[in-house]
Amino acid sequence: MHKKDVDEILERLENCGYEAYTVGGCVRDTIMGRSAHDTDITTNAIPEQVIEAFSGYKVIPTGLKHGTVTILKNSVPYEITTYRIDGEYKDSRRPENVEFTASLTEDLARRDFTMNAIAMDRHGNIADPFGGKNDIGNGIIRCVGDPEKRFTEDALRIMRAVRFASQLGFNIEKNTAEAVHAMKGRLKNISMERIRSELDKLICGKNCVQVLLEYSDVIAEIIPEFEPSIGFDQHSPYHKYDVWEHTVRAISYAPESNVKMRTALLFHDIAKPACAKFDENGRGHFKKHAVVGAEMAQDIMKRMKYDGETISYAVMLIARHSKKVFDNIAVKKMMADIGDDLFFELMELKKCDNLAKNDFVFSENELFDQLMDEGRRLIENNECRGLRHLAVNGRDMTLLGLQGKDIGNALNELLQLVLENKLSNIKDDLINYAKQRWIS
Repeated sequence: MHKKDVDEILERLENCGYEAYTVGGCVRDTIMGRSAHDTDITTNAIPEQVIEAFSGYKVIPTGLKHGTVTILKNSVPYEITTYRIDGEYKDSRRPENVEFTASLTEDLARRDFTMNAIAMDRHGNIADPFGGKNDIGNGIIRCVGDPEKRFTEDALRIMRAVRFASQLGFNIEKNTAEAVHAMKGRLKNISMERIRSELDKLICGKNCVQVLLEYSDVIAEIIPEFEPSIGFDQHSPYHKYDVWEHTVRAISYAPESNVKMRTALLFHDIAKPACAKFDENGRGHFKKHAVVGAEMAQDIMKRMKYDGETISYAVMLIARHSKKVFDNIAVKKMMADIGDDLFFELMELKKCDNLAKNDFVFSENELFDQLMDEGRRLIENNECRGLRHLAVNGRDMTLLGLQGKDIGNALNELLQLVLENKLSNIKDDLINYAKQRWIS
């Protein structure tokens, strides 16, 4: 968004005799002093009049049925939509039809939340018939009009409410909150891609802990596998929270910008209730929860249409998040297993996991920092930490007379010996060992 271009678009519509305003999120962000990214423009001009007003411009008739025309200015697209009243919503997403109106207030009345139902002209004058500016000042998310009507029109607004609460640090107004809880079942009408996009933003919000705890039922609605975690007492000296609260607090310790790590943390303990065993003293044990959790996460993330890279990242880290790494050899083996970059991500994830446990566990994070230093030293010295660094390769094994699977088995055994400091990573030493080991 370029303010100068936006002002020129608004001025052009005004000069043609029409009303023109920016509206929605960009106005909200401007009032909050935040940088606005997308700019939506609304006008009483109907689409044909908008197209006529911008003759000579690159015009894309993106959504004429719903009153939207896109203007390209300096290669940036700007959507201009005619004031409208929405017809019946049958799919909990889009109106079956729209009716154009000359009233800006009627247009703002169809929007989701008061904070997004504010319009601003190019001079900075605002139209705010539903008290959105006041709600922004008080940090409140409130539906425009009847919350049940708004959520019936587009059920994704349920996720948007909790996502905004997390991102902005706002509270959801009482009637709106009650409707969020009561109508969460309507989210089944929404595509997984749209829900996942909101969930990504929610878990990266500054207020995600409070929101994920307060609206855990909404999360369990879209991911039922979380239901057993909510309120599940771990009965462990390492833990002071139930599984769900531990998960939520672990998420909050990851950088807000690292959505992949926060996603991995969201799912990292999802299998704990299923794997729980309690000994004669009542203490909880969760053997294999990491491996089982990785399998569960993979299934859920595929269902939710996560991209392959994010799924692979999360699954690899979840499967290893409870594996002990404690010395130089373990560092090399882990780097050989998952690669340099994921090793450092795993150490950071383990630190986030620890910070959501009892205080005495925090000291282990010093060890993880030392292990990361060791990892950086290994990289700097180009020490062997995977087959790619081994001084011999498949061709060398072939020249010795090995074939097929024997080649891979031999290379893997040599690698383990090098990683365990039982063989030096010198080609002649490795060849000589291989001759004695496999060539009779």
